[in-house]
Amino acid sequence: QVQLVESGGGLVQEGGSLRLSCAASERTVSMYDMGWFRQAPGKEREFVAAISRRGLSTYYADSVKGRFTISRDNAKNAVYLQMNSLKPEDTAEYYCAADSRWGVLGTTASRYDYWGQGTQVTVSS
Repeated sequence: QVQLVESGGGLVQEGGSLRLSCAASERTVSMYDMGWFRQAPGKEREFVAAISRRGLSTYYADSVKGRFTISRDNAKNAVYLQMNSLKPEDTAEYYCAADSRWGVLGTTASRYDYWGQGTQVTVSS
């Protein structure tokens, strides 16, 4: 079982940047596709970005494309989400997740097997 711990959230002004990190306990995090999701109060959890096991493929939600970048460092058992040009509508709890299945990158929460506890991102206008 993989334990995931997110960090790097906080309060930032509109237009600012944050870098989220997801640390995995498992040495073989490279065995998983990884994703970032977010959930705002009163809303469903939504897909943000995903990255394949070796980092060769990435996929983004349209709402963050061109502003967010997902990356990973398997040697450090870590996944990152660089968020630039932040908007108030990006305010949410952000979660990283691990997907053990093979195939196309998952964009639905049900696809992912392991989840972190989340880190809060608040963007003020």
